[in-house]
Amino acid sequence: MKKLVFPVALILVCSLTSTSFPGGQSVAASSPVLLTSCGQSPGPAIIKVVLQRLGIPFELEPLATASSLQKKKEGGQSFGSVIIVMGASLKGMGAAGISIDDEIKRINQLIQEARKQGLKVIGAHLEGMKRRAQGAAAGDTTDEQSIDAVAPQSDVLLVNKEGNADGRFTTIARSKNIPLIEVEKNMDLVEELRKIYGK
Repeated sequence: MKKLVFPVALILVCSLTSTSFPGGQSVAASSPVLLTSCGQSPGPAIIKVVLQRLGIPFELEPLATASSLQKKKEGGQSFGSVIIVMGASLKGMGAAGISIDDEIKRINQLIQEARKQGLKVIGAHLEGMKRRAQGAAAGDTTDEQSIDAVAPQSDVLLVNKEGNADGRFTTIARSKNIPLIEVEKNMDLVEELRKIYGK
């Protein structure tokens, strides 16, 4: 009897949350949130609005580093999780005086420190194919490099469904056993982040 109940329960959970749970994993994270990007795209602004609406404490640091996590911990209140928005903007990186290589190095160190502190890392890609290489200037692969740096190292992937039309994030999620959450539109982020943060 138990063998019949478990699969049904799992199917119901997945259908209610619109979330893929490889290996039966659950998706939950704690606040406060350190919000940053890999590639200086405007994507974090979308997450910022949702976190504010839900009343989830967060700090937005476009150039957050491992020391950002260390200083917070030393101050007596550690971050509970990190959200890294994937998507590169040549304009954004140019304004900050950095390259995609600089961003990848920063993010790798940030994730490494998050792992040391036991923090959940959420990788988000919210701007669809217009932010992917297919919609970028000829020869510009910075967005795909951003994805390669963040997605495989994430504990959860939160992506715009249209931006996953080629199955890029599905392939990464399956190969790395990472829960994948797809949203049809940005307003759906409210409900998904509500579930993740228990609001």
